[in-house]
Amino acid sequence: MATLNGPIKKYKVHLIAQGFTQVYGEDYFNTYSPVARICRFCLILALLACYNWDIESFNFVGAYLNGELDSNKEIYMQSPPGYSSDACSVKRLQKSLYGLKQAGCKWYDTLVQALASLGFHMTSADPGVFYACVGEHILILAVHVDNCVLTGSSNTLIATYKQKLNACYTLTDLGPLHWLLGIKVTCGHAAHTISLSQSSYINTILAHFSFTDAKPYGSPMIPGAVYLKKGAPSSPEEASCMKHTLYCQAIGSLMYTAITTHPDISFTISALSCFLANPGNAHWEAVKCVFHYLKGTKDLQLTYGSERQDLQGYTDADGSTQEDQRAMSGYTLMH
Repeated sequence: MATLNGPIKKYKVHLIAQGFTQVYGEDYFNTYSPVARICRFCLILALLACYNWDIESFNFVGAYLNGELDSNKEIYMQSPPGYSSDACSVKRLQKSLYGLKQAGCKWYDTLVQALASLGFHMTSADPGVFYACVGEHILILAVHVDNCVLTGSSNTLIATYKQKLNACYTLTDLGPLHWLLGIKVTCGHAAHTISLSQSSYINTILAHFSFTDAKPYGSPMIPGAVYLKKGAPSSPEEASCMKHTLYCQAIGSLMYTAITTHPDISFTISALSCFLANPGNAHWEAVKCVFHYLKGTKDLQLTYGSERQDLQGYTDADGSTQEDQRAMSGYTLMH
């Protein structure tokens, strides 16, 4: 691992199992590992803005290595080079190495047991979010694989439970939350606000798709534009040309922005996602329009708690512009 100016700071090595050789039903069964949904993180941040809580972040060191494998399942792997003089020897695994199909699932199960021993309870709405009631105080923990955020009504309890978690499994204390899954988090305690920004992520995808010098647009979609399936390639030449575009990759990159900090492009991305299997040139031009729009709005922040007002709702519906003639509706709630 190198520092910013180039010199090597330290050497790191990772022993990874060849999970691609595992057979379902023999070497593993369950592989799913729940993580906190991004909307749950946003809900927690909204609570912070409302109650002016502090929030701490940390991650576990070598998380998957803490997972306990089932005692009734024997998994072997060859000795790593230089580890044993016997080239034909194999080792039986007791812990879940990175690369195993079930490694993520086993780590989650192990973490849930550790959290339960500390008094945390899993929420019914999201298996990646846990809470603990200590007297009149509450703690909320959100887990995304090995990255965690911890908040609550008592700063003393937050520090105490970080120490308890560290006693269970070694963790790296990252201090107050500043970055969350590529999202910059800015806490304004004086104004009771939480602001989210993805300017760094947007700059990255703009550079990846060669839109760094793009001209900013004022709208993510051309007003009045309707995209239909008949816009798909009509000739082999056009189909061959579209195969060289990064349509699916672009939609995937933009989708993460749409569900986190830029809900203003949600409808556009939802509409363009209908053509992932067979996009045409018109659809690709629409994707370019979204990039042009983000070029001009990348520095905008999504802020929670800036103003307090009565609950207001706005809704609209359209049943004529869609190709399948099905009604389409949307709504926005503000408080």
